[in-house]
Amino acid sequence: MADKDFFINLYDDEEEEIKEVKPVRRSAIVELDNDPQADDIRYKNYGEPKRSAKVVTSEREKKRKVTKKKKVLSIVGRCFAAIGVTLLLVLVFLYGICFILIKGPSESAKKQFVCAANETSAMKWLPYVYLKKSEVKSIINSNTMQEIDEGTVSDTNLVVIPTDNQNTDEPDIQLLDVSGKTYRGKLLIVKDPSRVFVGTVDRFYEGTGMVVADICKKYNAIGGVNGGEFVDMGSYSYTAMPVGPVISQGKHIFGDTYTTYNITGITNDNKLVIGKMSVDEALKMGVRDAVHTLHTTGPFLILNGEPLTVPDKDVYGGGMNPRTAIGQRADGAILLLVVDGRQANSMGATFDQLAYIMLEYGAVNAAAMDGGTSTQMYYEGEVVNSPYSPSGPRKCPTAWLVK
Repeated sequence: MADKDFFINLYDDEEEEIKEVKPVRRSAIVELDNDPQADDIRYKNYGEPKRSAKVVTSEREKKRKVTKKKKVLSIVGRCFAAIGVTLLLVLVFLYGICFILIKGPSESAKKQFVCAANETSAMKWLPYVYLKKSEVKSIINSNTMQEIDEGTVSDTNLVVIPTDNQNTDEPDIQLLDVSGKTYRGKLLIVKDPSRVFVGTVDRFYEGTGMVVADICKKYNAIGGVNGGEFVDMGSYSYTAMPVGPVISQGKHIFGDTYTTYNITGITNDNKLVIGKMSVDEALKMGVRDAVHTLHTTGPFLILNGEPLTVPDKDVYGGGMNPRTAIGQRADGAILLLVVDGRQANSMGATFDQLAYIMLEYGAVNAAAMDGGTSTQMYYEGEVVNSPYSPSGPRKCPTAWLVK
């Protein structure tokens, strides 16, 4: 019987032929849902109870789910790791770029970078990473527009508004493209200055304001640009709370009456005035609409036909950023200007560049308004510039509107 898989055992001289079942390793047992033979082998060799196909299937499902979960977690982990590495590389790259701008050989690049970062609400801290506080302050203080003395007010006699019978061929409203080496923007020329006034949100409070488009719709205005600045402390901002006084359509609706401010307004004679004065003084001059901007945020640009730029080739009027401005020509036409910034095709404009744009189009008096992400122009049902904000134009408390 050598050709058969049998063993001979002797019991008390009695020869018996016994078939031996070869031991099967546990790891070699294949658990098939409907394989009774596999179940028999387990039972005979190890005394394990026979399991139903349902139990086996349930265990297999659990193992499959665990394996699937591990795979998902592994994929998610790899994705987060890739994102983390990418962000780290981007940060290292940006740090290197900023380091080159500030520590590199170009003094003008350093000044532009410091000024541009300082004028943002979120990146003011960046220059201090590379430079001492005293050096940053020195750059900021020396690269700005000239500041006028208290009591100085523009000369309204420089503006002579044509009478109704003096017709011109110029359209009532013109929307023009403006551009330079570092910027692109829009200029709205309003021939009749009586059509321009200050519009506001429904109420001033520590909350959210309105985009210019919505303020225009509120007043049924054809167009407008953002106006004075609002409370913005970086970590929090109240876009419905102005900084300084607001006069709208002949009414003083916000701000202290006797404190001196940088005021930009339009009189009852429809002449643009800029000056360092109180609301009381402005109202006595017949100012019907006005807003306030700080010298560092929205300085005066042109006073009585002269640009308020610092006469030094090594001094810049702030950094390159999105800008908004209002001005008036000698014939009374109001100029509303926006310049896009912080974009690939438009880095932005400095305040002195803004002044020269206004001079080019005939302004005799002009002032910058709040800029940055606030810069926006609305005209005939749409925002016509490209505001620097992923979520669209920023909300604000006031706007210069066109009836």
